[in-house]
Amino acid sequence: MDVSGSSVVVTGGASGLGLATARLLAEKGAHVVILDLPSSAGAERAAEFGGAFAPADVTVPDQVATALDAAEALAPLRALVHCAGRGGALRLVDREGNPGDLDLYETVVRVNLIGTFNVLRLTAARMARNAIVDGERGVCILTASVAAWEGQIGQIPYASAKAGIVGMTLVAARDLASRLIRVATIAPGTFDTPILARLPQEVRDSLAGTVPHPARLGRPEEFASAAAFMIDNQMVNGEVLRLDGAIRMAPR
Repeated sequence: MDVSGSSVVVTGGASGLGLATARLLAEKGAHVVILDLPSSAGAERAAEFGGAFAPADVTVPDQVATALDAAEALAPLRALVHCAGRGGALRLVDREGNPGDLDLYETVVRVNLIGTFNVLRLTAARMARNAIVDGERGVCILTASVAAWEGQIGQIPYASAKAGIVGMTLVAARDLASRLIRVATIAPGTFDTPILARLPQEVRDSLAGTVPHPARLGRPEEFASAAAFMIDNQMVNGEVLRLDGAIRMAPR
């Protein structure tokens, strides 16, 4: 799909993987709308490339709907790249022998998995009304993680949610095929994002060294390039792309 002249929504677009994707799609001629939390730097980042900012929590239907309204006011909404998410460390049994925090588990799963479903369903309903261009109406790119397969100790809520997104991908693609809407997912490994930037350099170097090749952290621009390719290529549908330099995460 050629996104030039169309609107594109990038959730979590105020930083990291989402910001790199928003910038690249804007370079390709799309009207990019960053959907991110009101507390984010989304307005400033969008202004840098002539995009728009729509403050929203991905788990709140009315807020997401308002953001989609803003995108459709610019041009037909034909692409979504959903990057919004959060982490949260949790052990099943803590050091004192207490059971893990159910509230934290629910929060992480709600943002990462329920939020993905919410954004996908609302966006797909808008795309389904689009005119058909080159045989399709829209494409939705989701974000999982290699933790979906090799979650590390302490990642149980995050890994659960990301595994749910992997499981969602093919079913969603089949479901939306009759609407001529594609769905695919990127599962990144260790990428140089603002979350990792807060870690000490020695920890960052250690993480980079676990990647077989290239032995470094992934760059947000590489995620953006993958997302753009998946949007462009109509045969990419129902697939989950591991973007990880052949890493397989250790238990801890």
